[in-house]
Amino acid sequence: MIPEPLTPANSTIVLVDYVVGFANVVRSHTLTEHLSAAAALAKTATLYGTGLVATTGPPSRPYGPYYPEVLEAMGDTPVLVRQSAFNAFDDEEFADAVRATGRKRLIIGGISTEGCVLQTVYGAARLGYEPYLVVDASASISKEGHDAAVQRMVMAGVIPLTWGSLAAEYQLDPQFADAPWRPQLTNDHVPSMAMGARNFFAGKEQGRLEPATA
Repeated sequence: MIPEPLTPANSTIVLVDYVVGFANVVRSHTLTEHLSAAAALAKTATLYGTGLVATTGPPSRPYGPYYPEVLEAMGDTPVLVRQSAFNAFDDEEFADAVRATGRKRLIIGGISTEGCVLQTVYGAARLGYEPYLVVDASASISKEGHDAAVQRMVMAGVIPLTWGSLAAEYQLDPQFADAPWRPQLTNDHVPSMAMGARNFFAGKEQGRLEPATA
């Protein structure tokens, strides 16, 4: 059965542990890819006006601050420091913040995929939420660990997606039909497509300027 479309009005984006203390151990993606996808996911939330909840772990652990790229994209959204280790829903403040958004569909990305992300996704499902996993904005200490965790979640009924497909689906909402948000996200975070577009428009401009030949 095809689910109802994801819209900014029916979904909340959840950011889990995008902290510099983990950045050096990410191996499932390049650090450049990972930082770009994490920032793009946060920016998708702020541009389209979804619910947005961000969390990090207990201060006694070597987490460090959030990625600056993600903090910039989040705007004024606070990062909730939870006392629970893996399942963020074990922390009352986090659980209350998600509940306060009034949305049952949770779009979850973070690190590590097989640790806090997996347990938070499972925690969401147990509480009756409908979790989605942003696979390219989540990362782990190995590709094997990331892939195995994704497979576990999919087998449990969690729906995988990418930040780009999420933004595209949000853009289908009639209120965003003429909004420049998806092109902006593409330009900022998909350089290959951005370069392709520049090449296309440069070619059109060059053709317009060249004199006609007999």
